[in-house]
Amino acid sequence: MSTTTDTQVLRPDRKKSRLGFDVLGLGIALVMIFPVYWLVISALRPNREIRSYDQTLWPTSITFDNFARAIKQANFATAIQSSLIVSITAVVGGMIIATLAALAIGRFRFFGRKPLLLIMILVQMLPPTAMLIPIYAQLNAMGGIDEYWGLIVVYLVSTLPFATIMIRGFVVNIPVELEESAMVDGCTRFGAFRRVIFPLLAPGLAAASIFALVNAWNEYLFAYILINDNSKYTLNVWLMTFTTERGTDFGALMAASTMIALPVVVFFMFIQKKMATGLTSGAVKG
Repeated sequence: MSTTTDTQVLRPDRKKSRLGFDVLGLGIALVMIFPVYWLVISALRPNREIRSYDQTLWPTSITFDNFARAIKQANFATAIQSSLIVSITAVVGGMIIATLAALAIGRFRFFGRKPLLLIMILVQMLPPTAMLIPIYAQLNAMGGIDEYWGLIVVYLVSTLPFATIMIRGFVVNIPVELEESAMVDGCTRFGAFRRVIFPLLAPGLAAASIFALVNAWNEYLFAYILINDNSKYTLNVWLMTFTTERGTDFGALMAASTMIALPVVVFFMFIQKKMATGLTSGAVKG
């Protein structure tokens, strides 16, 4: 009886505590989403309103001329092509190599396995600017400057350690007995991987692919240094063309930035169901 009374006394405090955390979370979400909101709103404002000192949270007039000017900007189509080639190749290649590496590290015991994991973690701690000069010198010696493959290799290698560690976490949680049972039933090792292991790795692959895509699609520094040909600029480097000696076309710049952000959002919308349902459907019952 006393336990019930104590529980009833604690309930209002718990509700207040939960309400406080909800308000805090909502405040943090608003702070994080405000730059995105301002980006989209600025893309819909006329340039005269963007340059005005009297700014409002909602535009007094909406125009799509900014998007039209962004699309008509020189090298827009080639910039989309460059970003798609580099990003898709880096993501697909990175996921294939990371999955194979994660399976090797998670399933087999070999000399140097733990030091390899430690090196992967240490590499993630290095800032990209610290590796810029060595990477540029190496690619220049190999003829990779102004070539798509040079930038693809940089993006693939930069996401590989994180993706490998993330996917390995899913591999070690999959019982080996499932794979062995499939092989006993007649599957080859590759068949057991394709039919049993791969579906359970879907959440890890989805999360790692989002990280790889965001890294490759939004990266600016290496793309700016390694690609000097205007016809091979990625979208983030192409944004520089909106700033000239006569000033910056802020409306078109905001519109172009909004369009550049859309592919990542669309990609996430397609795989978010796999990320959410995969974590539960991939659970193994004993």
